[in-house]
Amino acid sequence: MTTERTPDHPIEPIFLDRWSPRAYDATSMPSSDLLTILEAARWAPSAYNVQPWRFLYSHRDDAHWQKYLALLDPFNASWAQHASALVIVLSDTLMGSDGGRAHKPSRTHSFDAGAAWAQLALQATFLGYQAHAMAGINFEQSQESLIVPERYRVEIAIAIGKRADPSVLPEELQNREQPSQRFSVYEIAFAGEFPQ
Repeated sequence: MTTERTPDHPIEPIFLDRWSPRAYDATSMPSSDLLTILEAARWAPSAYNVQPWRFLYSHRDDAHWQKYLALLDPFNASWAQHASALVIVLSDTLMGSDGGRAHKPSRTHSFDAGAAWAQLALQATFLGYQAHAMAGINFEQSQESLIVPERYRVEIAIAIGKRADPSVLPEELQNREQPSQRFSVYEIAFAGEFPQ
């Protein structure tokens, strides 16, 4: 079941083809595909080119899979268990030192990591996969369990895999398994000042 998505202005089809399904087919993903997806994320823009993103990942059925699933809330784990890979996105909250200058806090680390996530999702779509970002994770447990240094922030978890028929989902999720719509560009973009 799909819903037609129509842009207000002409855009490349990949932006409409990318969405966040929950029904995955529980197949393995070649390591080369995941590395290609992460390579696309690597080329995202960032303030001062500091590239604050870091990615921790697990392929389904590898030694880390159950640990990664346990970091998700029960709702997300119930469907993400059928994904091919799980990725945890981190961002470096400090900007690197330059010569003798000390590290300083970054204002844009989360924004830049979001740009990397967007490129990851589009590359996954281009390869025939779909990626679903999840905020329903245990952030503190992720930091500790994955031995993430304190300066890095756990941003989001991502499930990546090939789509399956919605019938693999619980009944209450089957009807939601379709691309979502968006606000009109005229509702989110304004010339000049913010509308009152």
